[in-house]
Amino acid sequence: MVVTVIDLGVLRDDPAPDPPTRPPRAVGRRYRCLAVLLAALVTLAGAAPAPRRIAATVPGGPGAEAYVVDDRVYVIKPPDRGVGRQLVAYRATAGRPQTLWRVPLPGDSDVVMAEAVDGRLLLFGRAASDTGLEAMGLDAATGRLGWRHPGVPFLAGDAVLLNTSDGAGAAETSRVDARTGRTLWSLPRASAELSLSHGSAGGERLVLVHDSGTVEVFDAASGARLVARDLRSGEPPGRRQTMAAGDLLLVTRGPGDPVTGYDLDRLEPRWTVSLPPIEYAEPCGRSLCAYHQANGLLVLDPATGATRWSDPRWWATLAAADGRLLVAGPVASTTAALTVVEEATGRLVADLGMWQVVPGDDEAGPLIGVRLAGGRLIIAELDLAAGHARVRAALPGARGDCRLSGALLVCRRFDGRFALWWNR
Repeated sequence: MVVTVIDLGVLRDDPAPDPPTRPPRAVGRRYRCLAVLLAALVTLAGAAPAPRRIAATVPGGPGAEAYVVDDRVYVIKPPDRGVGRQLVAYRATAGRPQTLWRVPLPGDSDVVMAEAVDGRLLLFGRAASDTGLEAMGLDAATGRLGWRHPGVPFLAGDAVLLNTSDGAGAAETSRVDARTGRTLWSLPRASAELSLSHGSAGGERLVLVHDSGTVEVFDAASGARLVARDLRSGEPPGRRQTMAAGDLLLVTRGPGDPVTGYDLDRLEPRWTVSLPPIEYAEPCGRSLCAYHQANGLLVLDPATGATRWSDPRWWATLAAADGRLLVAGPVASTTAALTVVEEATGRLVADLGMWQVVPGDDEAGPLIGVRLAGGRLIIAELDLAAGHARVRAALPGARGDCRLSGALLVCRRFDGRFALWWNR
């Protein structure tokens, strides 16, 4: 899984998966597709709609994976009868989608994310041979491989940030042009810990925390250093735990010690508070959501660090809109309940039941959930403002494992093919 796990400070070049009991953690939908998705098991309020015809299907097969980008579906087919892996591109149209091209896919990386940037199809994956993570760029018009680089990849606007390590203490972060694969700049990290501050386009700022206590903030677009400061303040040497969250850098000496929030623009302290241990934090609406497996969700005021409310039942925030949060409880296997709560108070607004939230690339678009019921895949829009799941379709033969791009939804069928449905 191409995801960097930050345990309040350490960005690892060998990513570790979340515990199987944790639901997806990123509020940003672009990154939600890197996490384990929620599944659906409960009954909807009200009658389910009559089955709606699947608009189209594309070939798949055992072990095949499908990714949707704009109006295209990309299917990765595993090796079969002496033929290596294939990447097939289809133009999504009603009826019978058009095959655009078919090319051999190099390597054996387990692709987990696909994006389109400036005429390039970007694939991020983990090598099945466990040789590490990588990113590759292909010509979206022909499928021809343009470049391929090792490293932990993050999308950053029209480029890719790659974090690499030689395993002997030497580490580097590079910005790679998505179209050409050319390295635009490189930043040696040595033993410094790295955190990334994310925005709507991906990584925006890089934060290096050195053993000496010096912290440096760099612009992810230009590589220029924006600010540097020694945050030790006379404290004895020792590695501290740090994490970038929105426009803040959270710093603590360890569990049980106070947490200080520094403004990332100037690295000046904004607040210091006592908090339970935190595994990660992220902006959620106008708040800061912090999480710990044993303590659940804490919702903080980013201006003061004060805890607005906390609830051990919620382990993730999946969306924020209209002063409300969509939260999820612990996952058993791949199932968890979704609940709408007030952002300011934590008051329960609505219980939506258990849904598989579909990862999508449109931050402003509707949030789509799916669940199996009666041999059909129920598709619903999860409406935070209204506090309910609005059923849109019921697809026969589809079983889930869906992905969304714009209005196009692709889901795996029981027969191995992939079903297409337009959210219009």
